[in-house]
Amino acid sequence: MSDQIEELEGSELGTKDFWEASYTREIENYRDHGDVGEVWFDEDSQNRIITWIARQEDEIKANDPIIDLGCGNGMMLIELAREGYTDLTGIDYSPKAIELSKAICKDQDLNISYKVTDLMSESEVTALGKFKVVHDKGTYDAISLHPENSKAMRTSYITNVHRMLQDDGLFILTSCNWTESELVKSFSDFFQLRTVIPTPTFKFGGKVGSVVTSIVFVKNRT
Repeated sequence: MSDQIEELEGSELGTKDFWEASYTREIENYRDHGDVGEVWFDEDSQNRIITWIARQEDEIKANDPIIDLGCGNGMMLIELAREGYTDLTGIDYSPKAIELSKAICKDQDLNISYKVTDLMSESEVTALGKFKVVHDKGTYDAISLHPENSKAMRTSYITNVHRMLQDDGLFILTSCNWTESELVKSFSDFFQLRTVIPTPTFKFGGKVGSVVTSIVFVKNRT
């Protein structure tokens, strides 16, 4: 990365054990009550991204390959499928998350591919192929909170996202831990800013800020 940024303090949210335990509970809730579980950053954030994608109809076609990184319960892709997108893949390093997403998808009679994949593994990422749209809502944040080696993991993440994105593809990233300027700086070796998807703002102490940042990157031109 071109410039150094201060790492976030480690948290259990950055560990696989936390997510396995969380999705184990969500599987039980889904089986018992039909509750699909939490939508990361709430449904408004999810809907903003889906609306933005739908508006790019001249660039993103219904049959273009789209992948969701750290798909969790898979609801982002389920909503995209309802909008008519047909080539959808969700990956997560938590087998329990994939178990839950597959169950929900099957019950809704949709055709979405969900796979257990380690985003830190070059071979596993390469095997996925290339995508027109790579989407992440919260996974980069979780990686950034790893208690032991977040810097190295962030570097691997950025390299592997670059590897899976088509040359003319779009990388859509939503974060609650990093600002727009921090994200642009961290990704600058491989990506450049395409646009920022507007999110709700707040004003405090005379300054305006956002709870989350949704940003769209394209690959750097070589």
